Amino acid sequence: MSEPQRRTRLTWRRIVGYVISVAIVVAIFAWAIPKYADYHDVISAIKTLTPLELWSLVAATLFNLVTYWWANQAALPGMGIGKAAVLTQTTTSVANTLPAGGAIAIGLTYSILDSWGFTGTNVALYVGVTGIWNIFTKLGLPMLALVFLSLSGHLTPAYIVAAIVGLAFLGAAVVLFALLFRSETFAIRIGNALARVVSSFRRLLRKPRVTGWGEGAARFRRDTITLVRYRWIRLTLFTVLSQLALFFVLLLSLRHMGVSEHEVSTAEAFAVFAFSRLLSAVPITPGGVGLIDLGYIGGLTAFDSLEKAQIVAAVLLFRALTYGIQIPIGGFTYVIWRVKSDWRRPADVAAQRERVSYFPA
Repeated sequence: MSEPQRRTRLTWRRIVGYVISVAIVVAIFAWAIPKYADYHDVISAIKTLTPLELWSLVAATLFNLVTYWWANQAALPGMGIGKAAVLTQTTTSVANTLPAGGAIAIGLTYSILDSWGFTGTNVALYVGVTGIWNIFTKLGLPMLALVFLSLSGHLTPAYIVAAIVGLAFLGAAVVLFALLFRSETFAIRIGNALARVVSSFRRLLRKPRVTGWGEGAARFRRDTITLVRYRWIRLTLFTVLSQLALFFVLLLSLRHMGVSEHEVSTAEAFAVFAFSRLLSAVPITPGGVGLIDLGYIGGLTAFDSLEKAQIVAAVLLFRALTYGIQIPIGGFTYVIWRVKSDWRRPADVAAQRERVSYFPA
């Protein structure tokens, strides 16, 4: 197959993927969510917000955004809060709007940080460490939810099973992570094994196999150990704080919409939040839009079937603040990145930049 034919096929695959994603989102919002509550009732519930309640939600949302900036600062020494804000919001906007947006956002991360003078090693380490910490946190949230449900007396068999599954994945990830950083030889083996898996998929696309991943894994191990040794407390603190701040926006939305502690307790809301966060790892729609909304609504209405309109209103309000608002903010920060010339390096220095990839394709 020629290169133009391969590109044409890839373009059509992307178009088909985008159409499928849009169809899923439309079906969820036009058919599935109205099964829980009529949009007229939902809008009526949202209109009951007082100015004080609205501004409290805005303040909670802004704090949640800042916690992401802090977490990213912890993973990339030398990045100021302004640059962390621009990087985080711009890449999040891309991830939330485009099919396979997560992969595109990683590429944009490299471009932005490259323009600010960070080396390829810096960027690859930042992407890897933040990804690992986010995965651990999302897998650990169901365990914490299980504890809260047990203490509140609302534990159900379904949540126990789901928590056990999450614990199994978390345990496997922790063991793999520990082995990877305990032995350089094991790290090389993991890198070579991943290279074989990736090469098998690339072979289907008639692309050459990848090489050097074993040595890349060893270098990644050494650099990560150096970073984590001095930054693991900040990384863990701010990553967990960002998730708790996100949950607080959801809880505040529920309470402002009239869903009381008696109807949906804090422990129950946190359990739904924890398991719904796992859906964000499934790249079916951009940013999980539609699927995550439905997960929240289905989980919360299972605890209270009488206040469905208020629950749907709370979820849509929460998602508008924590998902929808990210898109225009990301557009604004993208413009800042493009026009903020004093953050960029001179062209002659850019030409001499260290170009390093742990896992070259």
